Formats: sequence, C-alpha cells, structure tokens
Amino acid sequence: MARYVVDVMPKPEILDPQGKAVLGALPRLGFGGVTDVRQGKRFEVEVEGDASAAGLDEVRRMAETLLANPVIEDFTVQPVEPEATTEQPEPTS
Repeated sequence: MARYVVDVMPKPEILDPQGKAVLGALPRLGFGGVTDVRQGKRFEVEVEGDASAAGLDEVRRMAETLLANPVIEDFTVQPVEPEATTEQPEPTS
C-alpha cells in the first residue's frame, strides 16, 4: 500500500481569515512572539501497490481536480513511508 501526503495552503496573496483568527488568539492564550499563521489542510491518500512516479502523478491529478482549488491554493504532494508496526513480540519463556 502506497501512501502520499497532499499539503494544501492558501496562496500568499489570498486572505486567510482562519489563520488570522489563530494569530489573534495565540497572545490571549499566553503564546508570544508569533508573527504570522497560515492555515491549510493535509490529505493522506493510500493507493494500491507500491509508491511510484505514476502513483505520484495520479495523486497530483487528484489534488488538481478535487483536493485543492488551484486558483486560490498551492499544494505539494509527496510519498511517505508506511508507518512501522508498533506491536511488540510475545515474550518467550
């Protein structure tokens, strides 16, 4: 199973009211020194088979078609390694 991550962010020239709301709230919560916040979204897409250039192109087309609005948003697509299992082996006696 191949996994790809699509990060979508508003283009720099686009207003980001959610990011501005977070920027305004952080000082009220005691977090100082923050000069800007931009809010985006992240998609994790799993597809059959191994990660490949063709798979990356397919997920890029998904991003262009559905996951992002290319008029107002930029996006990046990258393959990620599947998470390693956290199961511990049974102790032997």
